[in-house]
Amino acid sequence: MSAPYWLPPHQPAWFPDVELALRDPDGLLAIGGDLSITRLLAAYRHGIFPWYSDAQPILWWSPDPRSVLFPEQLKISRSLRKRLKKGDYQITFDNAFAEVIRHCAEPREDGFGTWITDEMQQAYQRLHQAGHAHSVEAWYQNKLVGGLYGVALGKVFFGESMFARMTDASKVAFVTLAAHLRQWGFQLIDCQVETAHLNSLGAITIPRQEFTRYLNNYCELVVAEHWTTDLQWIRLLQETGRIEFRNR
Repeated sequence: MSAPYWLPPHQPAWFPDVELALRDPDGLLAIGGDLSITRLLAAYRHGIFPWYSDAQPILWWSPDPRSVLFPEQLKISRSLRKRLKKGDYQITFDNAFAEVIRHCAEPREDGFGTWITDEMQQAYQRLHQAGHAHSVEAWYQNKLVGGLYGVALGKVFFGESMFARMTDASKVAFVTLAAHLRQWGFQLIDCQVETAHLNSLGAITIPRQEFTRYLNNYCELVVAEHWTTDLQWIRLLQETGRIEFRNR
């Protein structure tokens, strides 16, 4: 038997070794299963994520190489630094998870549909209610104009998707999140697949084997995150345009 492997639904949350994933399409490992909290957490723990459309069964992926960002290596461009200093956006955590994921699910301007199906939205809202999935919101004049969501497991944050309705709104949300994650002791942000947008913020690609070693080291560790925004810290970020980490 070879990849993609069939996962019976509503069975124990087992996954094959990620090194068995296909090269073409890159990272396709398994088909089927379900989107239960137990299975989703098992997937993230092993460097696997679901990605499929309405017309497909659930597809599970673990691409090689993997796009990641180490919080201490976050890059803030000159233009983004100016945006931060302007203080255009109010940033909050976990204030509008359902709205954020719904905006992320809207069809993109490139004409492609969405992979964040209704089933996916419901599954991640269950993860959020269980305390594993989180959102970051960017507001302008009390209107939600950008944000992102993902899953936190140990000292790793697995980014899922982001959206922006105003210039740099998602970037401001992301750098604010990265600053807080670094302060809380997180070691890695999983960006999944390489994009120019994430590369501009400091993301790099690493071999999948190296990525899974990081997961083995960091996913079982406990961090003291509280998923609330530090308003004093955000004001400092806006005033300086820099991420200045305080001693933990």
